[in-house]
Amino acid sequence: MSKISEFLKDNTTKVILALLLPIQFYGLKLLRNFPEFIEQYYSQGLFPVLSKINRFLFGWIPFSIGDFFYVLIGIIAIRWLYKNLKRLRFEPLKFFIDIAATLSIVYFVFNLLWGFNYYRMPLNTTLGLKKDYTTAQLIATTKRLILKSNALHRELGYADSIKIDLPYSQKEIFAMSDNGYKNLETEFPQLAYHPKSIKKSGWSLGLTYMGYSGYYNPFSGEAQVNNLIKTYKFPVVSCHEQAHQIGYAAENEANFIATMATLNNDNTYIKYSGYIFALRYCVNELARRDMALYEELLPSINFGILESYREMREFWGEYQNPFETFSKAFWDQFLKANNQSEGIMSYSYMVALVVNYFEDKPF
Repeated sequence: MSKISEFLKDNTTKVILALLLPIQFYGLKLLRNFPEFIEQYYSQGLFPVLSKINRFLFGWIPFSIGDFFYVLIGIIAIRWLYKNLKRLRFEPLKFFIDIAATLSIVYFVFNLLWGFNYYRMPLNTTLGLKKDYTTAQLIATTKRLILKSNALHRELGYADSIKIDLPYSQKEIFAMSDNGYKNLETEFPQLAYHPKSIKKSGWSLGLTYMGYSGYYNPFSGEAQVNNLIKTYKFPVVSCHEQAHQIGYAAENEANFIATMATLNNDNTYIKYSGYIFALRYCVNELARRDMALYEELLPSINFGILESYREMREFWGEYQNPFETFSKAFWDQFLKANNQSEGIMSYSYMVALVVNYFEDKPF
């Protein structure tokens, strides 16, 4: 028996798993052409079942199982490399097959539990919304958002110049975050959210240095929120990660759903956070299109609202570092590799959803 035959006989399972890695990769490329199939049978079929099972299993646990999972995997990976690195010299083929086989399993589980959602139908299609909009439409929506945001600022009893701090703990915001989803169910049954599994991340400092407000753990189904964020965005980030939990993988779509969930919340403070979040997106998009008009409209926004934006900028500014640039670049490429052509720079699509959804609806 030749050495190759003997090797294949002793490592049949690992070789098959390793060969399945590129097959899975190119199979997913083919699936991009069948978003209706993914939408019907996975995103609205299998995924909600798997997601609910995960949330039932881990949602009741007070700490993040996902954070613990990643640490454990990291320790196991480092230990394996330490014990097997010398094989790279004497058994390079077996070394790389072991790695490829492991990656193949992880890749399969990732896509089964979450990744297929990257290939579902676009949200604007399922909601029957246009994907483009004119500058005139943007201006009209921005002006309406300014009026509504200013009005809510005053309704909460604050002077125009005062920045509003949410009078709730992060735990209380988590408890209130799914109220907006419940109110949305009547119009959008696909946005039903139950059971809850949202937690503060135990690695919030690391997330902050990487430039992230939160993340969704596809293996445990937990929504992880950066607990260092003590600004108006905390309710929106919570709802954003919950949008991932119900199967919306695209960052811009999760932002829109988070906007809808906060705007439909019965609590006025959370509603306010949603309005000024949407306003910030529209104002920034207007600045990209027409700087002169942006500068003209900016003074009409209550100074207290602008102070909330400044606080957010300063928060992230304190943690800027070279690793954040690398992290964001990596995540941008990951999204583009998973059918999100615009990566993390997808402001315009989020604004398109806001503009087109609210064009004929009252605030």
